Amino acid sequence: MSDKRLSEDEVVAELRSGMTIGIGGWGSRRKPMSLVRAIARSGLRDLTLVSYGGPDVGVLCATGQVKRVVYAFVSLDTIALDPHFRSARQSGSVEDEPWDEGLFLLGLQAAAWRVPFLPSRVGLGSDLMRLNPRLTTVRSPFADGEELVAAPALELDAALCHLDRADARGNACFLGPDLYFDDLFLRAAATRRFISTEKVVATEDLLGEAGTEQRLRIHRAMVDGVVERPGGAHFTDCRPDYERDEAFQKEYAAAAASAEAWASFRTDWVDLAEDDYQARVAAR
Repeated sequence: MSDKRLSEDEVVAELRSGMTIGIGGWGSRRKPMSLVRAIARSGLRDLTLVSYGGPDVGVLCATGQVKRVVYAFVSLDTIALDPHFRSARQSGSVEDEPWDEGLFLLGLQAAAWRVPFLPSRVGLGSDLMRLNPRLTTVRSPFADGEELVAAPALELDAALCHLDRADARGNACFLGPDLYFDDLFLRAAATRRFISTEKVVATEDLLGEAGTEQRLRIHRAMVDGVVERPGGAHFTDCRPDYERDEAFQKEYAAAAASAEAWASFRTDWVDLAEDDYQARVAAR
């Protein structure tokens, strides 16, 4: 396809209840929040989320659509732990699968390379081996015979990421300080790989936008659909386009205080159409 542009709702129509969905970004940085909000408005249920988690995980835990969370952390950066995830975790409403950041990276890389696991010394002697039953050890087949942790492949049914610029075919670049492993999330999903972007530009203009080829890490063979959505990462950080909306994030975190507070926040900021959300943000 030469033009892969879709709306958020068209992306969600490609997803199914029970799927394992990987979400790119890092903590409260460059998360595909317009896609997360579209999922929150949908009837999808029993999802497994795989994420260097932030409000993507928190929102969908709060809406009751998550069965299991596979994560290295679930942080809002300036707020150490997403309180909506904490509530879900403490109440037992979601299944919990904790990973170390490095093992999580290896799990994504294994899925991207289509191998069953990758070995590491990370996790040996730690509680991860007790808390995460998917982790096990293997012996090196070489003369050293070393015991290593086997990080199983984090295979995804779908992947969602937000990039700063993209063309209509799915080539994309990041402009901020880090790719946040978005390339591995997209490669770890065999099909249903979607990106949102601040701006769709002509293919010949992508390098000029990126400034360097090292920022052109997403190519069209990794992407099945492109959503053009300025502000699509709000309220998370998406530099250089915009910084995290700290005031909004505090309101989001405060909404975890009670069922009534969340219901009010959800009505005001989750259940409305994305165009209305963006208009309301702009009017603040």
